[in-house]
Amino acid sequence: MTTVQIIEQDGKPAFYAVPATLWRKVRDAIEDAQARTAFDHAVADDDGDRVPAEVAFAIADGTSPVRAWREYRGISQDALAQSSGLSKPFVSQIESGKRAGTTATLKKLAAALAAPLETLA
Repeated sequence: MTTVQIIEQDGKPAFYAVPATLWRKVRDAIEDAQARTAFDHAVADDDGDRVPAEVAFAIADGTSPVRAWREYRGISQDALAQSSGLSKPFVSQIESGKRAGTTATLKKLAAALAAPLETLA
């Protein structure tokens, strides 16, 4: 049954009564359209950066972001220092929180770690 009942007030449609099967189809179509729209917006807003769960959990547990990424990549402080053009003691101090890196320093580390800069700051 797909007949829609129109209920009027003052000679104008005020309510529409639809069979439950029709309502479920309409509701499902609306929900699908909303889900597609939300997905399209998420894709459009995606910056492409991903943080592996291992790194995110380590940072959440208090590990320095630089150290979390370095350990995830499986490289030593020496290798990170060399590839970023920084000294090993400086990298160590950033990882331990004794020093904060400047934006330029963090950019070098991010490039060496192939990590999004935002996750190091």
